[in-house]
Amino acid sequence: MPPTITAFESSPDRGKGQARDMRVRWALEEVGQPYDVRLVSFKAMKESAHRTLHPFGQIPTYEDGDLTLFESGAIVLHIADRHAGLLPEDANARARAIAWMFAALSTLEPPIVELGMAMLFERDKSWYAERLPVLKDRVRVRLGELSRRLGDADWLDGAFSAGDLMMVTVLRRLNASGLLDEYPGIATYVARGEARPAFRRAFDAQLAVFIAGSKGS
Repeated sequence: MPPTITAFESSPDRGKGQARDMRVRWALEEVGQPYDVRLVSFKAMKESAHRTLHPFGQIPTYEDGDLTLFESGAIVLHIADRHAGLLPEDANARARAIAWMFAALSTLEPPIVELGMAMLFERDKSWYAERLPVLKDRVRVRLGELSRRLGDADWLDGAFSAGDLMMVTVLRRLNASGLLDEYPGIATYVARGEARPAFRRAFDAQLAVFIAGSKGS
């Protein structure tokens, strides 16, 4: 039986491929692992049946036999560890790829998510005009550091790895902000990730859910 992941029944990103199940879909596509998807409503996510899979009532989750996982980073790491193609064979290179996964989630994603949430939910607040430049500058600091490290390389550390997969999905959350345009090397890096066939398959699968839901509403 193929593993089963959960995804939004009605994704708040409206088909932009930014929901966190995208990371898991992409990883599974990269390693050639078939998978099933169980769509979950916002109401069902908070009910006890789903909370047994994800104690914080979110998506994605991953079920494979007697193994259940939550947190997209942990799921992608498990997939990369179990299947060839997302982690180098060399032990040191493997450790560095995992470090980049953690960097994407722990260093880049927090200020990016904070900016995105402000742009979505705080536009009508009195402090928004003053707060927005501060949030953007926090992101710029990280983008500048990443840009200097990436340089002219195609990927973060040699060949494409789970570190790049995670980093690209995090950086894509900036698409609506315009900040990527200030860092052409990073914008090209993200576009390179989006051009991978496995990414396109994962994106199309997630988009199909949004399209089907739009037709049904």
